Amino acid sequence: MIDWGGRHGAVSRREADKVLGRRLVLEGLANGVLTQPWRGVVVHAADSLKLTTRAQAALLVVGQPAALSGATALALHGISAVDDTSIHVTVPFARRIKSKPRLIVHQADFQPSDVVELDGLGTFSLDLALAGFLCDGDKRTAFAALDEAMRGLAPDHVRTLRANVRDRVVDRRDRRGIHRALMLLDLATGKADSPPESIVRLIVVEAGFPIPEVQYEITTIDGRTLYVLDMAWPSRRIALEYDGFASHEGRHDYDSERDSRMAGRGWITIRVSAADLREPRRFLAELSRAFERRGVA
Repeated sequence: MIDWGGRHGAVSRREADKVLGRRLVLEGLANGVLTQPWRGVVVHAADSLKLTTRAQAALLVVGQPAALSGATALALHGISAVDDTSIHVTVPFARRIKSKPRLIVHQADFQPSDVVELDGLGTFSLDLALAGFLCDGDKRTAFAALDEAMRGLAPDHVRTLRANVRDRVVDRRDRRGIHRALMLLDLATGKADSPPESIVRLIVVEAGFPIPEVQYEITTIDGRTLYVLDMAWPSRRIALEYDGFASHEGRHDYDSERDSRMAGRGWITIRVSAADLREPRRFLAELSRAFERRGVA
């Protein structure tokens, strides 16, 4: 494999011709060793699915000033909730750059201080990337990404991130989506164990149910933790558990026994599967019946 100088396997076509010679580049493209994700840039075919390679290629195509943004920036910051194979790049309003297949170009003015280097790639800071995605990204994915960004942070760091993102949202020149973003900011806790759990909580709140407590502990009489519920309404003794495939495969008997023990304590437990995220009517109806049983219509 040709060493492109440590830039994630992507170089401009001009530089590839200079390093290899035009004939070898053409041979590499013909035999599939090299590929051109977009005109003017060449990457090793073996690296063509890597996020950093595609991101570097996009920056080469777009030119400077530009920064990786949106879902691409969040993924580079380590946010797993986003799943977008397109590369998102933001350029200043003064630049007229058209989007290409799988390369989405956004326009917004930004300062050099808004850009951080991640693996040598100019990328929007986490707070700025979150603010933009909360306003114009998929709502469920945006909320899950925000929750994930907060996960594991100390309480004061959560407050700082929330405040920084809020300031970014309020300061946006594009006012679309600001109300939605602020609502999601208020709802996020950073306590969900996974992006699907965040999405379940958003679905529940948008359906009109009270905001549930997250990671609610059930303890023994002497204070030892017995269970930790994904979501709960303790005053009504209603619990909502998300059964991710990986974490609950082969655990049906254990979960059933746990639900029975919780029922003995007066709790109603409702389980949510991955399929329910796509069509939530079943578990929302079950949740509604649970609230009715507790005397809350």
